[in-house]
Amino acid sequence: QVQLEESGGGLVQAGGSLRLSCAASGRTFSSYAMAWFRQAPGKEREFVAAIGKSGASTYYTDPVKGRFTISRDNAKNTLYLQMSSLKPEDTAVYYCAAGPFALAVDSVKYIYWGQGTQVTVSS
Repeated sequence: QVQLEESGGGLVQAGGSLRLSCAASGRTFSSYAMAWFRQAPGKEREFVAAIGKSGASTYYTDPVKGRFTISRDNAKNTLYLQMSSLKPEDTAVYYCAAGPFALAVDSVKYIYWGQGTQVTVSS
């Protein structure tokens, strides 16, 4: 079993940057593909970015390409999301997730989820 805990959210002005972290418990972090999802008020949870088990492969939803970077440090059991050029429409609760399928975009493919961290981008 893997427990996930996000951190790094907050309030930032449009155009600013934030780095989210997701700390994983257990010794099997490197056995899981990881992803970030987000959920804005009144909207469904949506895929943001995914990364393979080794970190060599990544995939992004179109609205964040060129602005967000997903990465992982398997030695530290930590997943990251570097967010730059933030826009008000990026405002959401951001969740990290772990699962067996590399670069999956469907939330049902992920087994373990964190509690989420709020990101608010002001205009």
